[in-house]
Amino acid sequence: MKIALLGGTFNPLHIGHCMLADTVVRELGYDRVFFVPTYIPPHKMLNTSVTPEERLEMIRVFCDSAADGGKRIFEPEACEIQRGGVSYTYDTLKYVCECYKLDEKPAFIMGQEVAAQFNKWRSPEKIAELADLIIARRHPDNNGVSVKGFENIPSGDYAEDYSDQSLLDNFPYKYMLLENPIFPVSSTEIRTRIATGKSFRYLVPESIFRYICENRLYGFQK
Repeated sequence: MKIALLGGTFNPLHIGHCMLADTVVRELGYDRVFFVPTYIPPHKMLNTSVTPEERLEMIRVFCDSAADGGKRIFEPEACEIQRGGVSYTYDTLKYVCECYKLDEKPAFIMGQEVAAQFNKWRSPEKIAELADLIIARRHPDNNGVSVKGFENIPSGDYAEDYSDQSLLDNFPYKYMLLENPIFPVSSTEIRTRIATGKSFRYLVPESIFRYICENRLYGFQK
């Protein structure tokens, strides 16, 4: 089985994440994409009251709803939440390679803004050895919505999201740049929209929209 991993806080998972995963399957020939929600990200402090378990459950309901005639191309992978502590990609890749007995390297998908700070990660050279790197095009845009007070806060020496993407010019590891559609939407914008009573329904999969509404996440009010 040819698999790719897409990690992140998924707070919440949105249509940009889904389209990115689908592009990897349909256009690069991967059998399945594993969504791997972080427990504690090493590069930012989360601005949310939503629990890791709720973020994982949103991924589960989406993956179930996306199954086409019983064929599953998306799966939740809970290893980082089950492991607890700070989530490091190298540990996750080691786990996936050992657990799934893969015949070939998995792929690891990351956005341009993440790749620009890849040198700050734990053991980036080992990650590049364990996985084929796929870098997705990203573009920052909150569609005119003020997200002040809803942003995650960078920790350590990490910069804000979408820092200096020109650093990719000197990215030292072999990678494939994915020609994915760019959706100008972010989880931060969605959290802001929900908390301030703005429209957000079509920025997330329908299954996640229902989950957020039913469980009153992110300050949702009917």
